[in-house]
Amino acid sequence: MSEITREQVEAMVRSKFFVADSQMNMYSQEFRILDSDCTDRFADLARILEGGKYVCRLLERDGDRYIVIQKFTPSKPGRILGSSITPRVLFAVVCAFVMIDGYYRTVQTNQITYIGDPIQMAIIYTIALLGILGIHEMGHLVAAKIHRLKTTWPFFIPGLPIIGIPTLGAFIQSSGLTINRKILFDVAVAGPLAGAVVAVIVVVIGAWTAPVIDEETAEILGSQGILSEFQFGESILMYGSLELFGKSSSGVVILTPILWASWIGFLITFLNLLPAWQLDGGHMARTILGRSAHQYATYASIVVLVLLNYWIMAMLILVLSWRNLAATPLDDVSPLPSNRKMVYLGVVGLAIVCAPIPAGILP
Repeated sequence: MSEITREQVEAMVRSKFFVADSQMNMYSQEFRILDSDCTDRFADLARILEGGKYVCRLLERDGDRYIVIQKFTPSKPGRILGSSITPRVLFAVVCAFVMIDGYYRTVQTNQITYIGDPIQMAIIYTIALLGILGIHEMGHLVAAKIHRLKTTWPFFIPGLPIIGIPTLGAFIQSSGLTINRKILFDVAVAGPLAGAVVAVIVVVIGAWTAPVIDEETAEILGSQGILSEFQFGESILMYGSLELFGKSSSGVVILTPILWASWIGFLITFLNLLPAWQLDGGHMARTILGRSAHQYATYASIVVLVLLNYWIMAMLILVLSWRNLAATPLDDVSPLPSNRKMVYLGVVGLAIVCAPIPAGILP
């Protein structure tokens, strides 16, 4: 797009809004508008001006609304995150880590009861786990495309196979300006909802195929160091899936790679839905609660993580939130539509049923 002059900027604003007065200084143009409902018109203006390297904000002062417009230079991504090779390399590394993890877990499970060829099971495990995470990120990308928000491709985060979790999830970065609360909410909520659907499918398959051994055999295997009790808590959705097939009360369920994939998927979904920092749930909470209340929600989330014994994640959120608490949309005045608030109630419920409930609380 060719350079937009200040005169053209003013003409655009006056063509879309009722301007009461305006003022111009060296660095910005400011317009006091009389419009009470201007969400969509402001979004259109913001998109046009962004192409001309202007940023506009909708502010409220003493009951009046102002549009403030400034020239800006888009920040260039770093050499690593800005490279098209980086997300591909990270995805390949995560695929390898998940395959290794799946192979190892299948070999371990086969010592208890045979569940399949380790390589074949590792492939199934990789498809299940990366399917959950990939669809999660695809949800973000689709929502961003609908709202014409520019984003990067997903960056998958390697974890620690065998001794921990083979991947810590993935993230995308916005390379455009987030215009209003509705867009921020829609892009944030789309990922966890999409990923949760796949996680439910995976856990049902995992619960259906999971072998069960009797208590006496489990004690013998436990004394030999082959079988150990799962200490990280299971979600209500996992417990309900096992109950669906009558396995929770019929003996000891073996945690197969497929069940493990669903557990990781539920954990990552739960963590993402916490109303903290710049997690997906944090973006949603910011649109509903506002800046100050969102800060308290972040601290409350940290307390929840501590109670669930996820100290590392709690400390990570605490440290990162000091640097940059939340994304701020250009239009932080227009309220979030009521139907999105109803969706958020469902999001809270989803976070609860995905949470890793400590052992002994569920029947």
